[in-house]
Amino acid sequence: MNTQSKKLIVLAAGGTGGHLFPAQALAETLVKRGYAVHLMTDERVRDYGKSFPAAETHIVHSASPSLSDPMGLPKRLLKLWQGYRSAKHILKRVSPAAVVGFGGYPSFPPIYAATALKIPTLVHEQNAVLGRANKMLSKKVDALAASFANMAGLPEAAKNKIVVTGNPVRGVALTQAGAKYPAFKKNGPLHLVVFGGSQGAKFFSDFMPEVFAALPDAMRHRLVLTQQCRAEDLGRVKAIYAKLGINADLQSFFSDMPKRIAGSHLVISRSGASTIAELGVIGRPAIMVPLPHAIDNDQLRNAISFETAGAGWVFPQATLKPHEFAAFLGRLVLDEGQLKTAAQNALTHGKPDAAERLADLVEETIRRH
Repeated sequence: MNTQSKKLIVLAAGGTGGHLFPAQALAETLVKRGYAVHLMTDERVRDYGKSFPAAETHIVHSASPSLSDPMGLPKRLLKLWQGYRSAKHILKRVSPAAVVGFGGYPSFPPIYAATALKIPTLVHEQNAVLGRANKMLSKKVDALAASFANMAGLPEAAKNKIVVTGNPVRGVALTQAGAKYPAFKKNGPLHLVVFGGSQGAKFFSDFMPEVFAALPDAMRHRLVLTQQCRAEDLGRVKAIYAKLGINADLQSFFSDMPKRIAGSHLVISRSGASTIAELGVIGRPAIMVPLPHAIDNDQLRNAISFETAGAGWVFPQATLKPHEFAAFLGRLVLDEGQLKTAAQNALTHGKPDAAERLADLVEETIRRH
């Protein structure tokens, strides 16, 4: 069956993993239901969207309309206008049944163009606080899908549009859903995963070697560590861990990260929406260090939601001290009962059917429209 004989859904998303991963999960579900999928995004899709199941990908101009740089505002508004006109032209040509946005400013021109063309539209918010692009669009779209039951920043005019679907996770993570928690063995290996996404790995590359150096020798030698590091940090961190006698696998990107999370006793990470969603679906406890400069403090809100469920622990970066963190980590990895309980609580936070629920909402929006 060619794409012209299928109903087409266009997905619009900023070109980072946080926006593209849930869009990819929805795309995988829609394709299984017989739809064709197109993606509208920016140039960063080359880094994060290699496995995206889109029949076509359209690169659309966009920019932030932020007032923080007034001198550059006219140029940014021009780019938004160009993106809007380009998206409108593409949407007229491909004639989709619906357009779904996943936030980030590259999603703004396609969704705005779709509303002008009277195409059914909805946006999905991954975080526990409504992002700026989605906030501006929420009054115009037909429906607003949420990952969290309590979402901050919701305009009054959009409150009757909200549907809690959860944050969709990719098929590669769903294969590990509810994986059995690894057994503890006396004096046996302690499997630890440390990762921070593209913006956070530098911090962990600097901080975690100091933490591990502060652990007792016996505990340090039990560690089986998976850690994501930026390419420029790999050599330095490997040398430190070799000197400390840590069994470590360090890479700048792990294509099998969900499998590694499933094999871990504990995760140390940032708290981006996709990270929280995958931890919940797989069911693993996490020590979370939210990105301190995240817009609207979305990572902190995500982490607090996970911690409130009894699934993890939040440590603000500004207050972290290596020796104190090492003392907490040392106590935690010796408490098998606490870790197992947190793993069970993580599962209650996860929504493995989020992609199906979001696909249902897309179809319902098309019917209602």
